[in-house]
Amino acid sequence: MPPRLISNLLGLVGAFVGGVLGFYTFGWLYSQGFYGLMIPGAFLGLGCGLLAQHHSVPRGVACGVAALILALLTEWRFFPFLADSSLSYFVQHLFDLKPVALLMAGIGALIAYWVGKDAGFRWLPEGRRPAPAEPKQDSMREV
Repeated sequence: MPPRLISNLLGLVGAFVGGVLGFYTFGWLYSQGFYGLMIPGAFLGLGCGLLAQHHSVPRGVACGVAALILALLTEWRFFPFLADSSLSYFVQHLFDLKPVALLMAGIGALIAYWVGKDAGFRWLPEGRRPAPAEPKQDSMREV
């Protein structure tokens, strides 16, 4: 299998594990009296970024979108609307949520993008890693 495919599959596994851990961490923190809706998305991106083996902006964007969806599903699971607790009703009235919930979901998505696009632990052999960029020469000459 190509190294990039393996890297993306590892990132997918990391995102799944991170998302599950983030969901349950949010629930535990909420039971302690705290509210941190950015945690599920941030954990999703962190898991993806830690296991991926190469830098990828599209993977970061996918993590950000997945983190936003996970945050909204977490909000629906823990705080459904009183009028109707169905997911379809929640999606239809998404902008009736408190601004802090939307803000925290957005922050979690940004964190997921930021850490999901980079590679944390690189296990590829040195010969297969991308070469580091050469430092640029200073354009000013010493006199």
